[in-house]
Amino acid sequence: MFKLFLNTLFLYFFITTYSFANKDFNDWLKKFQVRAIESGISDQVVEDIMSNAKFLPKVIEYDRYQPEFYEDTFTYIKKRSSNRKIKEGLRLYSKEKNLIETVEKDFEVEKELLLALMGIETNFGKYLGKMDIISSLATLSFDKRRSEFFTEELLILLKLVDKNIINKDILYGSWAGAFGNFQFMPRTIRNYAIDYNNNKTIELKKIEDSFASAANYLKTIGWRKNQPCFYKIELKENIPKKYLNSSARNIKNKKKVSFLKRYIKDFEKIGIKDNPKAAIIIPDKDIIPGAETLSPAYIIFENYEKILNWNRSLRFALAVCTLKESFENEI
Repeated sequence: MFKLFLNTLFLYFFITTYSFANKDFNDWLKKFQVRAIESGISDQVVEDIMSNAKFLPKVIEYDRYQPEFYEDTFTYIKKRSSNRKIKEGLRLYSKEKNLIETVEKDFEVEKELLLALMGIETNFGKYLGKMDIISSLATLSFDKRRSEFFTEELLILLKLVDKNIINKDILYGSWAGAFGNFQFMPRTIRNYAIDYNNNKTIELKKIEDSFASAANYLKTIGWRKNQPCFYKIELKENIPKKYLNSSARNIKNKKKVSFLKRYIKDFEKIGIKDNPKAAIIIPDKDIIPGAETLSPAYIIFENYEKILNWNRSLRFALAVCTLKESFENEI
């Protein structure tokens, strides 16, 4: 009897909370529509698209429980650079070899990196996401955690539809509003997506435009072909804490390798060439309870930080570069 009471109470609480959230969301939605029209988006597009927007509680749940926030580095990388992932990437490369190699040549971005990014983002186009992007972005805009960021993304997406750059009928993707084979956010679509095959539309769920757009993005932000991302290292106990980075938001205290090597036990085994600027990261420290301060540790370079521009996660960038290296060993 008591258990039934608790279940009933929980259900009542959930329904009541959801009802209040829906009411508040609808109030927010009306204000957003006014803002969208005032920003220059046509009344018709705003009405046509935003009238179907819904509050999606599941999106808030996903936002609070991302694997970057709870998986240790070893587990995260292993899942995303498995032998199965490598084999699937090689199958795609074999099928689309001419196109992929042409894109690599045109943009000077390694095909292995493009394969790694597509493999981790969407399992080579197999998991593009089925969520209504408009409702996802609206939900995250309504949510206070990163409201202004997602509000701007939603406004950009509406402008892309208004200018006939994006077809409103195919706006289904990830819970965070990302779209296509490489999971571009609206801002990234606006700034970097290209019509590579010149058919007068940008199709990010198809190989030609998606690969070229990803390569264009990486080239534009300064990716340097054939330069390293990172090396796994063993740290000495005497390294000052100020040289240990555990957040992807702001990599601090970058120094020349010749300076940092004094804190690396196995420096001679690594074989770092030249003397570039680098930094040291300890990705588990602020995520995993009880994680050791100095292990795992990595020395990272400029290219690694370019991957952070794609996704602000220390683990994501490590996984991408690991899978990239695996493809280099196979192709």
